[in-house]
Amino acid sequence: MHVVPLPALADNYIWLLHDDDGQAIVVDPGDATPVEKALRERGLLLRAILLTHHHHDHIGGVESLLRHHAVPVYAPHDERIEIAAQRVADGDVVTIALPRARFSVIAVPGHTTTHIAYSGEGVLLCGDTLFSMGCGRLFEGTPAQMLASLDRLASLPGNTLVCCAHEYTAANGRFAHTIEPDNAALVARQHEVASLRAHDQPSLPVTMATEQATNPFLRTDSDGVIAWSHRHGIQGDRVARFAALRANKDVFRG
Repeated sequence: MHVVPLPALADNYIWLLHDDDGQAIVVDPGDATPVEKALRERGLLLRAILLTHHHHDHIGGVESLLRHHAVPVYAPHDERIEIAAQRVADGDVVTIALPRARFSVIAVPGHTTTHIAYSGEGVLLCGDTLFSMGCGRLFEGTPAQMLASLDRLASLPGNTLVCCAHEYTAANGRFAHTIEPDNAALVARQHEVASLRAHDQPSLPVTMATEQATNPFLRTDSDGVIAWSHRHGIQGDRVARFAALRANKDVFRG
């Protein structure tokens, strides 16, 4: 399966997955234009659309795509997604005949209460829950919910390709560096991202192993994050550490 990030809107990625026979899936198409362009240029047939949550920058292009492609749409149970779709929930399996693909549905509340992710074919399609060296804002969920969601994602195999929905990596790296300045893997990832972005290349996808080594939101039990918490007078358990990280990221302007 080929995994292609399609830049869209301000800083979104729509994920295009396709096989060697020209059968394609798109994930979170907030804008139909880059999808149609990629399908045309690559000679692909759209076979399915996967949605992770209701925000407009993730679903805004679906109706336009459906006017030209009679394909199934898979989405979480959320009345704010008004598009006709097959609703899926935690533990469900989405099976797509063309291209041959199977994805397990994982409930990941936090960014929104109904957010889901899709895991399969060696990739994680995580919407706005997990970003490289970061995580989504808590618009609806609680710190405990988001931490539990991230724990589930972090338990996936290290070679899983993490397909995040925004190009936030460089900024996230600058924040992560304030938490664990002595993390050699983090510093190496920052250099890699700087080089990629300087050449107008996406920083994604990234392996889960890299995220486990560099992302402070997946490292709430690491010595570095615990030390940071102590320096800032943060008392309590790993949920308290996570909540403090997220609160500090919300106001970070590095």
